[in-house]
Amino acid sequence: MKTDARQGKFTIRPGSQLHGTLTVPGDKSISHRAVMLAAIAQGASNIRNWLAAGDTEATLGAMRDLGAQIEVHDESTLTIAGGPLRPSPEPLNLMNAGTGIRLLAGIMVGQPFSSVLDGSEQLRRRPMKRITEPLTQMGADIQSTDGCCPLTIRTAPLKGTRYDMPVASGQVKSAVLLAGLFADSPTTVTQPGPARDHTERMLRAMGVKIDQEDQEDQAGNCLTLHPNGRLDPLDITVPGDPSSAAFPLVAGLLVPGSQLTIAGVDLNPTRIGLLDVLAEMGADFVISNRSTQAGEPVGDIQVKSSALSGVEIGGETVVRMIDEFPILMVAATQAEGETIVRDARELRVKETDRIAVMAAELRKLGAVIEEREDGFRIVGPQSLTGGRVDGHDDHRIAMSLTIAGLLAAEGAIVTDAACAGDSFPGFAETLMNCGAMLLPE
Repeated sequence: MKTDARQGKFTIRPGSQLHGTLTVPGDKSISHRAVMLAAIAQGASNIRNWLAAGDTEATLGAMRDLGAQIEVHDESTLTIAGGPLRPSPEPLNLMNAGTGIRLLAGIMVGQPFSSVLDGSEQLRRRPMKRITEPLTQMGADIQSTDGCCPLTIRTAPLKGTRYDMPVASGQVKSAVLLAGLFADSPTTVTQPGPARDHTERMLRAMGVKIDQEDQEDQAGNCLTLHPNGRLDPLDITVPGDPSSAAFPLVAGLLVPGSQLTIAGVDLNPTRIGLLDVLAEMGADFVISNRSTQAGEPVGDIQVKSSALSGVEIGGETVVRMIDEFPILMVAATQAEGETIVRDARELRVKETDRIAVMAAELRKLGAVIEEREDGFRIVGPQSLTGGRVDGHDDHRIAMSLTIAGLLAAEGAIVTDAACAGDSFPGFAETLMNCGAMLLPE
């Protein structure tokens, strides 16, 4: 049993090299979707390497509250007997899971009963208008609370529609497509640029017809879902989460004398923006053992410590690495020259304002960072001194600061670090097994 959920503080000492082969937990995005869709499929689904972590456990609990029969064989292997959902007597509590609440809203608007979707105080601060607007356009009766959750959903007939997303978003696209499963006619979604496509990959694997038409005048595409009233059960092994792999990957690049192999990582093109950016920065890594798993491209990433150069990032690349910017900020402090990020305003409405929080916490370690409204500017390389920093109950902040601590001359103490378990159970243990001098408490 991994114990990060009980660890409130990481103490990091500098000077260690990182070596070895490691795996990262199953992909969080795919794990959310697998549990939801298996619960409404016809028949028993088998899910292996499922991410047993805070956010996905919240989704699992919500599906159980809706009557799903879920058998947990070990921490990461599930059998789910699909079938009709039933009303929950209490609000569905998605805790901190933004993906969970937004995708589940798409399913719940199609149910023949009312429901309330809620979460933590942190989740209640995150915007929900981006999903309530298109769902309402489909005929859903969904009410937010000042644009946030709790979301109150009452039964209403759904009609097929066309929704043109103003900004590419995998969560918005998924909410509309999932609602489209229950609509009276096909549902079309256009996206102006690339966004995570796990939902359509999984739905196709479950027998749903989804047509795709690439847009000639833009990098996005047009998807049309044809509802057929049936989902075939799943039998999948969830690949390793590339967002979790980002932390040992960047550590392997930045800690001198290090060499790591991260095995079985999802290489979905909509998720590997960080790899493309690191390659442009001069990172020394190769991908081997390529295969296909659960409809997703998978491979091993072999990385060596490298001298990096600054880079400019904006536009479509931002969407393909939206969760990786906290750890990129750490990499940018060590890169030669100027790193500029723009078009990343979405970072301000994640679990925290990740631009402001990372800038403030890295400054405690001696970094110089120019914060901008939609991004940041960092000129490196910079020497990190050390100090005490706060994870702010944001898993990606806490893990990024831990990697920064490995580079700091005096090490670091990361408080409020229990949240690492929201997406990466065993994070501290994984780094320690590779040689990191890290004490979790």
